[in-house]
Amino acid sequence: MSMQPGGPSEVPAETVRVARAAFPKGSLAIRVRDELGSLFGDEEFADLFPARGKPAWSPGRLALVLVLQFVEGLTDRQAAEAVRARIDWKYALGLELGDRGFDFSVLSEFRDRLVEADEGRRVLDGILAAAGAKGLLKTAGRARTDSTHVWTAARDVSWLEMVTETLRSALNALAQTAPEWLARVAGPDWFKYYATRAEDSRFPKARTKREEMGLRVGRDGTRLLQTVWSGQAPPELRKLAQVEHLRQVWVQNFHRVEGEVRRRDPKDRPPGAKRLVSPYDVQARNSVKRDTSWAGYKVHLTETCEPDTLNLITNVVTTVATMPDMSMTDTVHAQLAQAGRLPAEHLVDAGYVDAHLLVQARREYGITLTGPVAGVVSHQAAADNGFTAGDFTVDWAGEQVTCPGGKTTRRWNPDRSQEGTPVIRVRFNGGQCRPCSVREQCTTSSLGRRLTLRPREEHEALLQARAEQDTDTWKERYKTRAGVEGTIAQGVQRCGLRRSRYRGLAKTSLQHQLTGAAINLARIDAHLTGTPRARTRTSHLAALGPAEPKSSGAE
Repeated sequence: MSMQPGGPSEVPAETVRVARAAFPKGSLAIRVRDELGSLFGDEEFADLFPARGKPAWSPGRLALVLVLQFVEGLTDRQAAEAVRARIDWKYALGLELGDRGFDFSVLSEFRDRLVEADEGRRVLDGILAAAGAKGLLKTAGRARTDSTHVWTAARDVSWLEMVTETLRSALNALAQTAPEWLARVAGPDWFKYYATRAEDSRFPKARTKREEMGLRVGRDGTRLLQTVWSGQAPPELRKLAQVEHLRQVWVQNFHRVEGEVRRRDPKDRPPGAKRLVSPYDVQARNSVKRDTSWAGYKVHLTETCEPDTLNLITNVVTTVATMPDMSMTDTVHAQLAQAGRLPAEHLVDAGYVDAHLLVQARREYGITLTGPVAGVVSHQAAADNGFTAGDFTVDWAGEQVTCPGGKTTRRWNPDRSQEGTPVIRVRFNGGQCRPCSVREQCTTSSLGRRLTLRPREEHEALLQARAEQDTDTWKERYKTRAGVEGTIAQGVQRCGLRRSRYRGLAKTSLQHQLTGAAINLARIDAHLTGTPRARTRTSHLAALGPAEPKSSGAE
C-alpha cells in the first residue's frame, strides 16, 4: 500500500445538510469536527507508507476512526460499519454520503504500521495539538499522575498448560518451517500429545499424575531443544521466536539432576520481572499490588488538573507489570519536556517520590514534585522518642556530624547503597556513645551510632518534604491528586483500560495512547456542551452518618 497525501478536506455540502437535519442538537463526532477541524492530516503519517503501490485509504481519517472507535467502545467491524452507515461519522471524517468506507481489516493493518514505527503517541499528540490551538489545553500549572494494572489479553493458564502450550507452539512453528526435518526427529507420541491445544484435553486430577505429565512434557521439550541445537538441524530453526520462547521457558522451569529432567524448585526460579507466565503473550508478567494480583502490564496516566479548566490527558506510558512506579517518574518528566507540556507542580502518590527524584525534578525540569515521602524507618522512629537522622547537625563543608548529645565525629565515608545510589556513611565510636546521657534515645549498640545520609541536596529536600507534608496547607493542596482516580475509572468504564485488547507490550501501549485520545475527545465534548463533572456518589446510608472532610471531585 502507498499513500498520496491530500490536503485538509472540507465537509461536503450534502453531508453537512443531512447531518444538520439528522442531528439538530449535534453529536460528539459533529461537535469535535466543528470545534477542532480536521484533526489529522495524511502527511503526518507519510513515513509509514511506501512511495509506490496501491493507494491506501486516508491515514489521517483512519487515525480519527481509531479514536472514535475507542470513544464508543467499538470493535473493528463495528467501526468500519459506522464509517459506511453513520452520518455523523461521515461528517467528522469529511466524507461524501455515498462513500463506502473500507474493509474492517484496514484498521488492524494501520495499527500494525503505528506499532512498527512506535508512533502511537502521534494520535494523542494530534488531539492535544488541536486542543492547544483552540486554547483548551493549559499545561503550565499543575498535573497529576497515577498508574493502574492492566490484564493481558491472553487467558490465564496453569503451569502445566503453560509448558504444554509453549512446546506445542514451537512444534507448530517447526512443522511450518521445516516439516521434513521435524517428521524425522519427532518422538512417536508427539503427534498424539501436542497436535491439539492443551485445553482440548483433560489433565489428570491426581497431583502425582499431573507431576508425571509435567515431567514428560519437560523431557520432550528438552529433547527437542537438544535436537534443534545439534549440528544436524538447519541453523535458521534456532532463530524462530517460538523456539527461543521454548528455550527461555525451559531454562526457567526445568533443569537436570543426575542426568534426569526435573522441575525447578520455586526458590530456584527467576524473579517476577524475568519470569514468563503465558505461552500466548511473552511480554506479560505477574505482579502484585496490595490485594490485587495480575498478569500483564501497567499504564501511567498524566493529566492537567488546574481548577475550573478542562482537564486533559497529556501523557500515557505503558510498562511491564513489574516496573515500579518510582522508575517512571523521570521518564514521565522527560516525555512531558519533549512535548513542551511540563507543569510547574506535579502531584503524585508515594510510589513516584524519593529524595533524588525531588531534587532531579527541580534541577532538571523546574518542577515541584509533590507527593508523600516515606517516613523514617528505624527503631528510634518506631519508639517515638528516639533521635533520627534529622536530629543530627550535619556540617557538609567540614564533613562532620554532631549528635543531639553534643558529640562530634569526622568519620565520614562516601559510599554506594545496595541500589547503587550515592550515600554517606557516618560513624560515632563506642567511646563517644557509651557515657552519653541520652544514649538510650539514640542507640543500643555498644559499637556506637551509625548513620546513612544522602547527598546534601537530597538530604535537605527530604527533611523539608517530611516537614511540609504534615501541614494543613500541604494536605489541602495535595487533595487535587485524588482526581486522577476518576480518570482511571473513566478509562476503565468507557474504554476498557484494564484489559488489553491485543497481545504484547507494543500493541497494548498503542491501545492506551488511543484510550487517552478518546478520553480527551469525550472531555472536550463535555466542555462544549457544558456537561458538569461527576461528583463522588454518596449512598443514602452514608448521608445519614457524621460529616467527613470534603475531598476533590472525580476529576
